[in-house]
Amino acid sequence: MAKYIFVTGGVTSSLGKGIIAASVAKLLQARGFSVTIQKFDPYINVDPGTLNPYEHGECYVTDDGAETDLDLGHYERFLNIPTSQANNVTTGRIYQTVINKEREGAFLGKTVQIIPHITDEIKRRMLLIANTGEYDIVITEIGGTVGDIESLPYIESIRQLRWELGSDNCLTIHLTLVPFLSAAGELKTKPTQHSVKELLSAGIQPDILVCRTEHPLTQAIRRKLSLFCNLAPSAVIEARDAASIYDVPILMLKEKLDLTVISMLRLADRMEPDLKKWKSFLGYMKNPVNEVKIGLVGKYIELQDAYKSILEAFVHAGVANECKVHIISVASEQITKKNVEKTLKQLDGILVAPGFGERGIEGKIHAIEYARENNLPFFGICLGMQCAVVEYARNVLGLKDAASREMDEKTKNPVIDLMEEQKGINQKGGTMRLGAYPCQLTSGTGIAAIYGKKDILERHRHRYEFNNAYLDAFNEGGLSTTGINPESNLVEVVEIPDHKWFVGVQFHPEYKSTVENPHPLFVNFVEACMG
Repeated sequence: MAKYIFVTGGVTSSLGKGIIAASVAKLLQARGFSVTIQKFDPYINVDPGTLNPYEHGECYVTDDGAETDLDLGHYERFLNIPTSQANNVTTGRIYQTVINKEREGAFLGKTVQIIPHITDEIKRRMLLIANTGEYDIVITEIGGTVGDIESLPYIESIRQLRWELGSDNCLTIHLTLVPFLSAAGELKTKPTQHSVKELLSAGIQPDILVCRTEHPLTQAIRRKLSLFCNLAPSAVIEARDAASIYDVPILMLKEKLDLTVISMLRLADRMEPDLKKWKSFLGYMKNPVNEVKIGLVGKYIELQDAYKSILEAFVHAGVANECKVHIISVASEQITKKNVEKTLKQLDGILVAPGFGERGIEGKIHAIEYARENNLPFFGICLGMQCAVVEYARNVLGLKDAASREMDEKTKNPVIDLMEEQKGINQKGGTMRLGAYPCQLTSGTGIAAIYGKKDILERHRHRYEFNNAYLDAFNEGGLSTTGINPESNLVEVVEIPDHKWFVGVQFHPEYKSTVENPHPLFVNFVEACMG
Protein backbone atom coordinates (compact mmCIF):
# COMPACT_ATOMS: atom_id res chain seq x y z
CA MET A 1 0.00 0.00 0.00
CA ALA A 2 1.28 3.44 -0.93
CA LYS A 3 1.93 6.03 1.77
CA TYR A 4 0.58 9.57 1.46
CA ILE A 5 2.08 12.94 2.35
CA PHE A 6 -0.07 16.08 2.17
CA VAL A 7 1.62 19.49 2.00
CA THR A 8 -0.40 22.53 3.07
CA GLY A 9 0.56 26.17 3.54
CA GLY A 10 -0.35 28.91 5.98
CA VAL A 11 0.09 32.60 6.84
CA THR A 12 0.90 33.70 3.27
CA SER A 13 1.18 32.40 -0.26
CA SER A 14 4.43 31.94 -2.21
CA LEU A 15 6.29 30.34 0.69
CA GLY A 16 7.51 27.52 -1.55
CA LYS A 17 5.21 24.55 -0.94
CA GLY A 18 6.17 23.17 -4.34
CA ILE A 19 9.90 23.33 -3.55
CA ILE A 20 9.39 21.72 -0.13
CA ALA A 21 7.27 18.97 -1.69
CA ALA A 22 9.89 18.41 -4.41
CA SER A 23 12.71 18.42 -1.83
CA VAL A 24 11.01 15.83 0.38
CA ALA A 25 10.38 13.72 -2.72
CA LYS A 26 14.02 14.05 -3.81
CA LEU A 27 15.34 12.93 -0.43
CA LEU A 28 12.99 9.93 -0.31
CA GLN A 29 13.86 9.06 -3.90
CA ALA A 30 17.56 9.25 -3.00
CA ARG A 31 16.87 6.67 -0.27
CA GLY A 32 15.46 4.23 -2.81
CA PHE A 33 11.73 4.93 -2.61
CA SER A 34 9.56 5.37 -5.69
CA VAL A 35 7.91 8.79 -5.32
CA THR A 36 5.59 11.04 -7.29
CA ILE A 37 4.02 14.43 -6.55
CA GLN A 38 0.66 15.88 -7.50
CA LYS A 39 -0.70 19.42 -7.21
CA PHE A 40 -4.31 20.30 -6.33
CA ASP A 41 -5.15 23.89 -7.22
CA PRO A 42 -8.22 25.54 -5.64
CA TYR A 43 -9.04 27.91 -8.51
CA ILE A 44 -12.13 27.22 -10.65
CA ASN A 45 -10.32 27.32 -14.00
CA VAL A 46 -10.27 23.80 -15.45
CA ASP A 47 -6.53 24.24 -16.05
CA PRO A 48 -4.09 27.18 -16.23
CA GLY A 49 -4.03 27.07 -20.04
CA THR A 50 -6.21 30.17 -20.41
CA LEU A 51 -4.62 32.12 -17.55
CA ASN A 52 -2.46 35.17 -18.22
CA PRO A 53 1.13 34.47 -17.01
CA TYR A 54 0.83 37.51 -14.72
CA GLU A 55 -1.96 35.66 -12.91
CA HIS A 56 -0.27 32.35 -12.22
CA GLY A 57 3.16 32.24 -13.82
CA GLU A 58 3.97 30.02 -16.78
CA CYS A 59 1.74 27.22 -17.99
CA TYR A 60 3.72 23.98 -17.86
CA VAL A 61 3.00 21.24 -20.43
CA THR A 62 3.43 17.49 -19.89
CA ASP A 63 4.17 14.77 -22.43
CA ASP A 64 0.52 13.72 -22.53
CA GLY A 65 -0.61 17.24 -23.44
CA ALA A 66 -1.83 18.54 -20.08
CA GLU A 67 -1.58 22.28 -19.41
CA THR A 68 -0.61 22.35 -15.76
CA ASP A 69 0.65 24.40 -12.84
CA LEU A 70 4.30 25.48 -12.97
CA ASP A 71 5.06 23.45 -9.83
CA LEU A 72 4.96 20.31 -11.98
CA GLY A 73 8.07 21.70 -13.64
CA HIS A 74 9.80 21.72 -10.25
CA TYR A 75 8.69 18.14 -9.66
CA GLU A 76 10.18 16.97 -12.95
CA ARG A 77 13.39 18.98 -12.58
CA PHE A 78 14.01 17.58 -9.09
CA LEU A 79 12.93 13.97 -9.61
CA ASN A 80 13.96 13.55 -13.25
CA ILE A 81 10.73 11.66 -14.00
CA PRO A 82 7.81 12.87 -16.16
CA THR A 83 4.46 13.96 -14.77
CA SER A 84 1.07 13.67 -16.47
CA GLN A 85 -2.50 14.94 -16.57
CA ALA A 86 -3.19 13.04 -13.34
CA ASN A 87 -0.56 15.05 -11.43
CA ASN A 88 -2.47 18.34 -11.57
CA VAL A 89 -6.12 18.74 -10.55
CA THR A 90 -8.12 21.95 -10.15
CA THR A 91 -11.42 22.78 -8.51
CA GLY A 92 -12.76 23.45 -11.98
CA ARG A 93 -11.93 19.92 -13.07
CA ILE A 94 -13.42 18.45 -9.89
CA TYR A 95 -16.70 20.33 -10.27
CA GLN A 96 -16.83 19.62 -14.00
CA THR A 97 -16.57 15.88 -13.32
CA VAL A 98 -19.22 15.92 -10.57
CA ILE A 99 -21.64 18.03 -12.63
CA ASN A 100 -21.21 15.74 -15.64
CA LYS A 101 -22.03 12.74 -13.43
CA GLU A 102 -25.11 14.53 -12.12
CA ARG A 103 -26.29 15.22 -15.67
CA GLU A 104 -25.80 11.54 -16.49
CA GLY A 105 -27.94 10.53 -13.51
CA ALA A 106 -25.04 8.78 -11.80
CA PHE A 107 -26.12 9.98 -8.34
CA LEU A 108 -29.58 8.38 -8.67
CA GLY A 109 -31.53 11.51 -7.81
CA LYS A 110 -29.49 12.43 -4.72
CA THR A 111 -28.97 16.07 -3.80
CA VAL A 112 -25.41 16.81 -4.96
CA GLN A 113 -23.41 18.49 -2.17
CA ILE A 114 -19.86 19.50 -1.24
CA ILE A 115 -19.86 16.61 1.25
CA PRO A 116 -19.84 13.84 0.18
CA HIS A 117 -19.88 14.30 -3.62
CA ILE A 118 -17.17 16.94 -4.14
CA THR A 119 -14.94 15.55 -1.38
CA ASP A 120 -15.39 12.01 -2.72
CA GLU A 121 -14.19 13.13 -6.15
CA ILE A 122 -11.22 14.94 -4.57
CA LYS A 123 -10.30 11.81 -2.61
CA ARG A 124 -10.65 9.65 -5.72
CA ARG A 125 -8.22 11.92 -7.55
CA MET A 126 -5.83 11.95 -4.60
CA LEU A 127 -5.65 8.15 -4.62
CA LEU A 128 -5.71 7.72 -8.39
CA ILE A 129 -1.95 7.75 -9.05
CA ALA A 130 -1.28 5.32 -6.19
CA ASN A 131 -3.71 2.83 -7.71
CA THR A 132 -1.23 2.20 -10.53
CA GLY A 133 1.01 0.42 -8.04
CA GLU A 134 4.10 2.24 -9.35
CA TYR A 135 4.83 4.35 -6.27
CA ASP A 136 5.73 3.77 -2.64
CA ILE A 137 4.90 7.35 -1.68
CA VAL A 138 2.51 9.91 -3.18
CA ILE A 139 3.01 13.54 -2.16
CA THR A 140 0.03 15.87 -2.64
CA GLU A 141 0.54 19.62 -2.55
CA ILE A 142 -2.55 21.72 -1.82
CA GLY A 143 -2.45 25.13 -3.50
CA GLY A 144 -3.44 28.31 -1.71
CA THR A 145 -3.39 28.98 2.01
CA VAL A 146 -5.22 27.30 4.88
CA GLY A 147 -8.24 29.43 5.71
CA ASP A 148 -9.06 30.30 2.10
CA ILE A 149 -12.66 29.51 1.21
CA GLU A 150 -11.47 27.79 -1.98
CA SER A 151 -9.23 25.37 -0.05
CA LEU A 152 -11.84 24.11 2.42
CA PRO A 153 -13.04 21.09 0.38
CA TYR A 154 -9.44 19.91 -0.02
CA ILE A 155 -8.69 20.25 3.68
CA GLU A 156 -11.89 18.34 4.50
CA SER A 157 -10.87 15.61 2.03
CA ILE A 158 -7.51 15.26 3.76
CA ARG A 159 -9.27 15.00 7.13
CA GLN A 160 -11.43 12.17 5.83
CA LEU A 161 -8.50 10.36 4.21
CA ARG A 162 -6.41 10.53 7.39
CA TRP A 163 -9.20 8.71 9.18
CA GLU A 164 -9.78 6.22 6.36
CA LEU A 165 -6.11 5.39 5.68
CA GLY A 166 -4.84 5.50 9.25
CA SER A 167 -2.09 7.58 10.82
CA ASP A 168 0.64 5.12 9.78
CA ASN A 169 -0.19 5.60 6.11
CA CYS A 170 -0.48 9.35 5.76
CA LEU A 171 0.87 12.53 7.30
CA THR A 172 0.49 16.28 6.84
CA ILE A 173 3.37 18.70 6.42
CA HIS A 174 2.34 22.30 7.09
CA LEU A 175 4.55 25.03 5.66
CA THR A 176 4.27 28.32 7.48
CA LEU A 177 6.08 31.61 8.05
CA VAL A 178 8.02 32.73 11.11
CA PRO A 179 8.62 36.44 10.34
CA PHE A 180 11.44 38.54 11.76
CA LEU A 181 10.44 41.93 13.16
CA SER A 182 13.49 44.16 12.79
CA ALA A 183 12.10 46.77 15.20
CA ALA A 184 11.77 44.15 17.95
CA GLY A 185 14.85 42.25 16.80
CA GLU A 186 13.17 38.85 17.10
CA LEU A 187 11.32 36.11 15.27
CA LYS A 188 7.58 35.92 15.97
CA THR A 189 5.71 32.63 16.22
CA LYS A 190 2.16 33.96 16.55
CA PRO A 191 1.31 33.82 12.79
CA THR A 192 2.32 30.15 12.78
CA GLN A 193 0.28 29.42 15.90
CA HIS A 194 -2.80 30.97 14.28
CA SER A 195 -2.21 29.05 11.06
CA VAL A 196 -2.02 25.74 12.92
CA LYS A 197 -5.12 26.72 14.91
CA GLU A 198 -6.93 27.28 11.60
CA LEU A 199 -5.88 23.82 10.45
CA LEU A 200 -6.95 22.29 13.77
CA SER A 201 -10.36 23.91 13.46
CA ALA A 202 -10.76 21.98 10.18
CA GLY A 203 -9.96 18.75 12.00
CA ILE A 204 -6.32 18.28 10.99
CA GLN A 205 -3.38 18.13 13.35
CA PRO A 206 -0.22 18.76 11.29
CA ASP A 207 2.42 16.09 11.84
CA ILE A 208 5.38 18.18 10.69
CA LEU A 209 5.80 21.95 10.77
CA VAL A 210 8.20 23.43 8.21
CA CYS A 211 8.97 27.03 9.17
CA ARG A 212 10.10 29.43 6.47
CA THR A 213 12.39 31.98 8.09
CA GLU A 214 15.11 34.52 7.36
CA HIS A 215 16.99 33.73 10.57
CA PRO A 216 17.85 30.51 12.45
CA LEU A 217 15.20 29.06 14.74
CA THR A 218 16.56 28.94 18.28
CA GLN A 219 15.87 25.94 20.48
CA ALA A 220 13.56 28.16 22.54
CA ILE A 221 11.46 28.97 19.49
CA ARG A 222 11.37 25.31 18.43
CA ARG A 223 10.18 24.32 21.90
CA LYS A 224 7.55 27.07 21.87
CA LEU A 225 6.20 25.96 18.48
CA SER A 226 6.27 22.36 19.63
CA LEU A 227 4.28 23.22 22.76
CA PHE A 228 1.67 25.48 21.17
CA CYS A 229 1.20 23.44 17.99
CA ASN A 230 1.07 19.95 19.57
CA LEU A 231 4.18 18.65 17.84
CA ALA A 232 7.30 16.77 18.85
CA PRO A 233 10.34 19.11 18.84
CA SER A 234 11.91 16.96 16.09
CA ALA A 235 8.89 17.72 13.90
CA VAL A 236 9.61 21.47 13.88
CA ILE A 237 11.76 21.98 10.79
CA GLU A 238 13.69 25.12 9.93
CA ALA A 239 13.47 26.24 6.28
CA ARG A 240 15.91 29.13 5.94
CA ASP A 241 15.84 31.34 2.87
CA ALA A 242 18.22 29.71 0.38
CA ALA A 243 20.37 31.21 -2.37
CA SER A 244 18.96 28.67 -4.82
CA ILE A 245 15.98 26.32 -4.88
CA TYR A 246 18.48 23.52 -5.48
CA ASP A 247 19.96 24.09 -2.01
CA VAL A 248 16.66 23.22 -0.32
CA PRO A 249 16.95 19.39 -0.46
CA ILE A 250 20.35 19.63 1.25
CA LEU A 251 18.98 22.00 3.90
CA MET A 252 16.08 19.61 4.53
CA LEU A 253 18.55 16.72 4.76
CA LYS A 254 20.43 18.59 7.50
CA GLU A 255 17.12 19.11 9.31
CA LYS A 256 16.48 15.33 9.02
CA LEU A 257 13.09 15.94 7.43
CA ASP A 258 13.34 12.71 5.44
CA LEU A 259 14.12 10.65 8.56
CA THR A 260 11.17 12.23 10.40
CA VAL A 261 8.87 11.31 7.50
CA ILE A 262 10.21 7.74 7.35
CA SER A 263 9.71 7.32 11.09
CA MET A 264 6.16 8.69 11.12
CA LEU A 265 5.07 6.59 8.16
CA ARG A 266 6.78 3.51 9.63
CA LEU A 267 8.78 2.94 6.48
CA ALA A 268 11.77 0.66 6.42
CA ASP A 269 14.79 2.89 5.80
CA ARG A 270 16.28 1.41 2.63
CA MET A 271 19.66 3.11 2.36
CA GLU A 272 21.62 6.27 2.99
CA PRO A 273 20.53 9.00 0.55
CA ASP A 274 22.50 8.91 -2.69
CA LEU A 275 22.88 12.60 -3.54
CA LYS A 276 26.29 12.52 -5.26
CA LYS A 277 24.98 13.91 -8.56
CA TRP A 278 22.94 16.56 -6.77
CA LYS A 279 25.87 17.73 -4.66
CA SER A 280 28.13 17.72 -7.71
CA PHE A 281 25.59 19.91 -9.51
CA LEU A 282 25.56 22.35 -6.58
CA GLY A 283 29.35 22.41 -6.51
CA TYR A 284 29.61 23.40 -10.16
CA MET A 285 26.74 25.88 -9.82
CA LYS A 286 28.44 27.72 -6.96
CA ASN A 287 31.93 27.67 -8.45
CA PRO A 288 31.64 28.71 -12.10
CA VAL A 289 34.72 29.23 -14.23
CA ASN A 290 33.07 31.47 -16.83
CA GLU A 291 30.27 34.03 -17.04
CA VAL A 292 27.92 35.09 -19.83
CA LYS A 293 25.15 37.64 -20.23
CA ILE A 294 22.10 36.39 -22.12
CA GLY A 295 19.16 38.61 -22.92
CA LEU A 296 15.71 37.14 -22.37
CA VAL A 297 13.53 39.10 -24.79
CA GLY A 298 9.88 38.79 -23.80
CA LYS A 299 6.65 40.55 -22.89
CA TYR A 300 6.15 39.23 -19.34
CA ILE A 301 9.56 40.08 -17.89
CA GLU A 302 8.10 41.78 -14.78
CA LEU A 303 7.21 38.35 -13.38
CA GLN A 304 10.02 35.78 -13.18
CA ASP A 305 7.59 32.87 -12.93
CA ALA A 306 6.28 33.70 -16.42
CA TYR A 307 9.47 32.13 -17.86
CA LYS A 308 10.31 29.80 -14.99
CA SER A 309 11.26 26.73 -17.04
CA ILE A 310 13.51 28.78 -19.33
CA LEU A 311 15.32 30.35 -16.37
CA GLU A 312 15.87 26.95 -14.74
CA ALA A 313 17.03 25.42 -18.04
CA PHE A 314 19.72 28.12 -18.17
CA VAL A 315 20.81 27.17 -14.65
CA HIS A 316 21.18 23.54 -15.75
CA ALA A 317 23.00 24.53 -18.95
CA GLY A 318 25.28 26.89 -17.06
CA VAL A 319 26.35 24.12 -14.69
CA ALA A 320 27.02 21.81 -17.65
CA ASN A 321 29.38 24.48 -19.02
CA GLU A 322 30.84 25.48 -15.61
CA CYS A 323 29.44 28.90 -16.37
CA LYS A 324 27.37 31.47 -14.50
CA VAL A 325 24.54 32.57 -16.80
CA HIS A 326 23.35 36.09 -16.05
CA ILE A 327 19.86 36.53 -17.49
CA ILE A 328 19.16 40.12 -18.53
CA SER A 329 15.42 40.72 -18.92
CA VAL A 330 14.61 42.79 -22.00
CA ALA A 331 11.07 44.13 -22.51
CA SER A 332 10.34 43.48 -26.18
CA GLU A 333 7.78 46.29 -26.48
CA GLN A 334 10.49 48.82 -25.57
CA ILE A 335 12.87 47.72 -28.35
CA THR A 336 12.87 49.97 -31.42
CA LYS A 337 14.96 50.19 -34.57
CA LYS A 338 16.81 53.13 -33.01
CA ASN A 339 17.65 51.65 -29.61
CA VAL A 340 18.13 47.96 -30.46
CA GLU A 341 21.94 48.18 -30.72
CA LYS A 342 22.25 50.09 -27.44
CA THR A 343 19.93 47.56 -25.76
CA LEU A 344 21.64 44.39 -26.98
CA LYS A 345 25.29 45.20 -27.72
CA GLN A 346 26.52 44.26 -24.22
CA LEU A 347 24.96 40.79 -24.42
CA ASP A 348 26.65 37.52 -25.39
CA GLY A 349 23.42 36.08 -26.86
CA ILE A 350 19.64 36.47 -26.85
CA LEU A 351 16.70 34.16 -26.37
CA VAL A 352 13.38 35.35 -27.76
CA ALA A 353 10.71 33.87 -25.55
CA PRO A 354 7.36 32.25 -26.32
CA GLY A 355 4.06 34.06 -25.87
CA PHE A 356 0.77 35.06 -27.47
CA GLY A 357 -0.62 38.25 -28.95
CA GLU A 358 0.89 41.16 -30.86
CA ARG A 359 2.21 43.25 -27.96
CA GLY A 360 5.99 43.49 -28.26
CA ILE A 361 6.17 41.58 -31.58
CA GLU A 362 7.97 44.30 -33.54
CA GLY A 363 10.52 44.64 -30.75
CA LYS A 364 11.25 40.91 -30.95
CA ILE A 365 11.70 41.18 -34.71
CA HIS A 366 14.14 44.11 -34.31
CA ALA A 367 16.12 42.08 -31.76
CA ILE A 368 16.31 39.07 -34.09
CA GLU A 369 17.43 41.25 -37.01
CA TYR A 370 20.23 42.68 -34.87
CA ALA A 371 21.32 39.19 -33.76
CA ARG A 372 21.29 37.88 -37.33
CA GLU A 373 23.24 40.79 -38.79
CA ASN A 374 25.80 40.94 -35.96
CA ASN A 375 26.46 37.20 -35.62
CA LEU A 376 25.07 37.29 -32.08
CA PRO A 377 23.93 33.83 -30.86
CA PHE A 378 20.13 33.64 -31.17
CA PHE A 379 17.69 31.10 -29.74
CA GLY A 380 13.99 31.38 -30.56
CA ILE A 381 11.34 29.28 -28.83
CA CYS A 382 7.80 28.87 -30.23
CA LEU A 383 6.74 32.47 -30.97
CA GLY A 384 10.44 33.34 -30.94
CA MET A 385 10.98 30.94 -33.85
CA GLN A 386 7.96 32.37 -35.67
CA CYS A 387 9.31 35.91 -35.25
CA ALA A 388 12.63 34.76 -36.74
CA VAL A 389 10.75 33.47 -39.80
CA VAL A 390 8.89 36.78 -40.19
CA GLU A 391 12.10 38.79 -39.77
CA TYR A 392 13.94 36.74 -42.40
CA ALA A 393 11.05 36.97 -44.83
CA ARG A 394 10.92 40.76 -44.53
CA ASN A 395 14.59 41.64 -44.44
CA VAL A 396 16.26 38.90 -46.52
CA LEU A 397 13.61 37.46 -48.84
CA GLY A 398 12.15 40.89 -49.57
CA LEU A 399 8.57 40.09 -48.48
CA LYS A 400 8.08 43.46 -46.78
CA ASP A 401 4.53 42.76 -45.56
CA ALA A 402 5.31 39.25 -44.26
CA ALA A 403 3.65 38.51 -40.93
CA SER A 404 2.03 35.87 -38.81
CA ARG A 405 -1.70 35.51 -39.39
CA GLU A 406 -2.04 35.74 -35.59
CA MET A 407 -0.84 39.34 -35.69
CA ASP A 408 -2.17 40.45 -39.09
CA GLU A 409 -5.15 38.59 -40.52
CA LYS A 410 -5.00 40.60 -43.78
CA THR A 411 -1.33 40.05 -44.62
CA LYS A 412 -0.65 38.95 -48.19
CA ASN A 413 2.36 36.91 -47.06
CA PRO A 414 1.33 34.84 -44.02
CA VAL A 415 4.65 33.04 -43.53
CA ILE A 416 3.17 31.88 -40.20
CA ASP A 417 -0.41 30.67 -40.47
CA LEU A 418 -3.09 29.00 -38.37
CA MET A 419 -2.71 25.22 -38.28
CA GLU A 420 -5.26 23.47 -40.49
CA GLU A 421 -6.82 21.52 -37.61
CA GLN A 422 -7.19 24.74 -35.60
CA LYS A 423 -9.30 26.64 -38.14
CA GLY A 424 -12.69 25.41 -36.95
CA ILE A 425 -11.94 25.79 -33.24
CA ASN A 426 -13.59 28.54 -31.21
CA GLN A 427 -13.08 27.19 -27.68
CA LYS A 428 -9.70 28.27 -26.33
CA GLY A 429 -9.11 25.95 -23.36
CA GLY A 430 -7.09 22.79 -24.04
CA THR A 431 -7.44 23.00 -27.82
CA MET A 432 -3.91 23.91 -28.95
CA ARG A 433 -1.33 21.48 -30.28
CA LEU A 434 -0.26 20.16 -26.88
CA GLY A 435 2.16 17.55 -25.59
CA ALA A 436 5.04 15.53 -27.02
CA TYR A 437 5.35 15.06 -30.79
CA PRO A 438 8.11 13.46 -32.86
CA CYS A 439 10.52 15.46 -35.00
CA GLN A 440 13.05 14.26 -37.57
CA LEU A 441 16.25 16.27 -37.84
CA THR A 442 18.14 16.62 -41.09
CA SER A 443 21.42 14.71 -41.00
CA GLY A 444 24.58 16.81 -41.11
CA THR A 445 22.93 19.95 -39.73
CA GLY A 446 23.82 21.92 -36.64
CA ILE A 447 20.66 20.86 -34.80
CA ALA A 448 21.33 17.17 -35.50
CA ALA A 449 24.86 17.55 -34.16
CA ILE A 450 23.54 19.20 -30.98
CA TYR A 451 21.11 16.36 -30.25
CA GLY A 452 23.46 13.65 -31.49
CA LYS A 453 20.56 11.80 -33.10
CA LYS A 454 18.02 12.15 -35.89
CA ASP A 455 14.72 11.38 -34.13
CA ILE A 456 13.62 13.47 -31.15
CA LEU A 457 10.45 13.94 -29.10
CA GLU A 458 9.63 17.42 -27.78
CA ARG A 459 6.65 19.15 -26.13
CA HIS A 460 4.46 21.68 -27.92
CA ARG A 461 1.98 24.44 -27.11
CA HIS A 462 0.89 26.46 -30.12
CA ARG A 463 -1.86 27.15 -32.70
CA TYR A 464 0.13 28.72 -35.53
CA GLU A 465 2.79 27.13 -37.70
CA PHE A 466 5.34 27.73 -40.42
CA ASN A 467 3.46 28.09 -43.72
CA ASN A 468 4.84 25.36 -46.02
CA ALA A 469 3.84 27.37 -49.09
CA TYR A 470 7.05 29.34 -48.42
CA LEU A 471 9.23 26.30 -47.67
CA ASP A 472 11.35 26.39 -50.83
CA ALA A 473 11.79 30.15 -50.68
CA PHE A 474 13.27 29.99 -47.19
CA ASN A 475 15.53 26.99 -47.86
CA GLU A 476 16.84 28.55 -51.06
CA GLY A 477 17.18 31.93 -49.32
CA GLY A 478 19.42 30.65 -46.50
CA LEU A 479 17.07 29.95 -43.58
CA SER A 480 17.12 26.15 -43.49
CA THR A 481 14.18 24.11 -42.21
CA THR A 482 16.12 21.33 -40.50
CA GLY A 483 13.49 19.67 -38.29
CA ILE A 484 10.19 18.30 -39.60
CA ASN A 485 7.32 16.46 -37.93
CA PRO A 486 7.12 13.18 -39.90
CA GLU A 487 3.34 12.88 -39.56
CA SER A 488 2.08 16.42 -40.27
CA ASN A 489 5.09 17.77 -42.21
CA LEU A 490 5.08 20.66 -39.71
CA VAL A 491 8.35 22.63 -39.64
CA GLU A 492 9.80 22.29 -36.15
CA VAL A 493 13.28 23.81 -36.53
CA VAL A 494 14.86 26.61 -38.56
CA GLU A 495 18.52 27.59 -38.53
CA ILE A 496 21.06 29.66 -40.43
CA PRO A 497 24.01 27.34 -41.16
CA ASP A 498 26.69 30.02 -41.60
CA HIS A 499 25.69 31.99 -38.49
CA LYS A 500 27.59 31.55 -35.21
CA TRP A 501 24.41 30.11 -33.57
CA PHE A 502 20.98 30.88 -34.96
CA VAL A 503 18.25 28.35 -34.12
CA GLY A 504 14.49 28.67 -33.82
CA VAL A 505 12.32 25.79 -32.58
CA GLN A 506 8.54 25.50 -32.65
CA PHE A 507 8.56 23.26 -29.56
CA HIS A 508 9.43 24.03 -25.92
CA PRO A 509 12.75 22.39 -25.01
CA GLU A 510 12.79 24.11 -21.60
CA TYR A 511 10.07 21.75 -20.35
CA LYS A 512 12.40 18.74 -20.58
CA SER A 513 15.51 20.17 -18.92
CA THR A 514 16.30 18.69 -15.50
CA VAL A 515 19.14 18.82 -13.00
CA GLU A 516 20.44 15.40 -14.07
CA ASN A 517 19.68 15.87 -17.80
CA PRO A 518 20.18 19.48 -18.93
CA HIS A 519 18.64 20.07 -22.34
CA PRO A 520 21.27 19.85 -25.14
CA LEU A 521 19.91 22.93 -26.95
CA PHE A 522 20.38 25.12 -23.89
CA VAL A 523 23.78 23.58 -23.14
CA ASN A 524 25.01 24.20 -26.70
CA PHE A 525 23.54 27.71 -26.81
CA VAL A 526 25.32 28.71 -23.61
CA GLU A 527 28.54 27.23 -24.99
CA ALA A 528 28.15 29.36 -28.13
CA CYS A 529 27.54 32.46 -26.01
CA MET A 530 30.70 31.73 -24.03
CA GLY A 531 32.66 31.58 -27.27
